[in-house]
Amino acid sequence: MPQTGPVLINDTKSKEESDIPWNVIVLNDPINLMNYVTMVFQRLFGYPRDKAEHLMLEVHQKGRSLVWSGGREQAEHYVHQLHSYQLLSHLEKAE
Repeated sequence: MPQTGPVLINDTKSKEESDIPWNVIVLNDPINLMNYVTMVFQRLFGYPRDKAEHLMLEVHQKGRSLVWSGGREQAEHYVHQLHSYQLLSHLEKAE
């Protein structure tokens, strides 16, 4: 006999995955100007100019910078927004 009620699909992330902080990493690129990257960090994350400049210099000098850490959904959202600003970025699980 076929089921007539609604079918529930378990589409939730595992508790372990949701408990782990995720890092948003921005990578250096040869295209974007330092002032532009600083502006994006201020606008997107609400960072004061000093912190945004520090992170931008870290990207420029070390090739990458951890710019935000937290829940996976918010981290994915930030990566998507950074991509819309044409900045190279990705997620990493925090260790």
